Amino acid sequence: MITVEQAAAIIGQTIRDFGVEEVGLDAAVGRVLRENLYADRDFPPYHRVTMDGIALRYDAFQSGRRSFPIEGVGAAGAVQQELRSPESCLEVMTGAMLPAGTDTVIRYEDLEISGGEARVLLDQVTWGQNVHKQGEDRGQGSLVVPAGLRLSPAEIGVAATVGKAVLRVSRLPRTVIVSTGDELVEVAEKPLPHQIRRSNEHRLKASLARYNIAADSRHLRDDMQEVLRELRAMLSEYEVLILSGGVSEGKFDYLPRALDELGVEKRFHKIKQRPGKPFWFGKAPGGTLVFALPGNPVSSFMCTQRYFLPWLEQSLGLPAPVYPSAVLARDVVFKPDLTYFLQVKVQYDEQGRILALPVEGHGSGDLANLVDADAFLQLPMGKDVFKKGEVFPLIFYR
Repeated sequence: MITVEQAAAIIGQTIRDFGVEEVGLDAAVGRVLRENLYADRDFPPYHRVTMDGIALRYDAFQSGRRSFPIEGVGAAGAVQQELRSPESCLEVMTGAMLPAGTDTVIRYEDLEISGGEARVLLDQVTWGQNVHKQGEDRGQGSLVVPAGLRLSPAEIGVAATVGKAVLRVSRLPRTVIVSTGDELVEVAEKPLPHQIRRSNEHRLKASLARYNIAADSRHLRDDMQEVLRELRAMLSEYEVLILSGGVSEGKFDYLPRALDELGVEKRFHKIKQRPGKPFWFGKAPGGTLVFALPGNPVSSFMCTQRYFLPWLEQSLGLPAPVYPSAVLARDVVFKPDLTYFLQVKVQYDEQGRILALPVEGHGSGDLANLVDADAFLQLPMGKDVFKKGEVFPLIFYR
């Protein structure tokens, strides 16, 4: 068996770039940007009014004038108005172009308007107040979104502003999720007493959907010839295989032997950890990677969070994850000399520290316990008593 750190390092050696593709703006959220986005004009593109009110000349107010005849109205989306008399004003709406010949905006709340005149109720105003200056945010040609970011609604809005209807993003690997075992039935079926529904498949698909990967799915019965036939086809069709179950040492755990017969190079099998000890990882001659996860739901889920998703993010061009530290909220005893991924509920104290509250479950088969927790706290090998107040890495999944 190898350590958690060794397993992560071995998987890290297989990080690869799957290339670039173009997607429409509405399909780009969650994707990793592979081009720089530049301002195609100033941000904002004109002196922009930020409050409903009147626009006037600052020096007219400074000269002592407090009443200003209203010459007209400047609306958002209208062409720029122009002040004809320096002793007058124009009504302006939020988002409008600041009228030519004006430099300051006074909001309606600070005015009395009657008989076509606006009377200013303030004793002091500031030059340029309530005006968003042209180019104040970004100048034309400046970098606004660098390549390498995972696109959120914020970046999508900027891309739309600079006229990018199509974006270059990291291509997603062709991925299939494979469940194994005669005990598994479809979700819509009513299982017999000796059967269970295929939950791991859907949990894995949901994890990948956060990255816009619409993974295919397959199911293999406990039949060596079927396993060999189907895996051979999938290894030629997909770039990533995620297998669930069939990797331990049971009489019907055919996957390790089948993968070996198909020429898939085993990089490791079994990690000094709980849950998830039987995890198998390898690479086929054509480059397809095989993540063969344990069948127990908590084991499968933890290995996805700790190993697969960091590999995926880095293959798409994102940096390696940096896990925050959390404070253990009570003592924990764990005797085996293994890295222990403890399920925890997260809270925050008055100092803003992350508190990890252990959530008691019933082993790696207790998938319902995942609902009560928020994260895994990674407790290291080499000790069996973990004291309240000690700090350890936290792997959020919620």
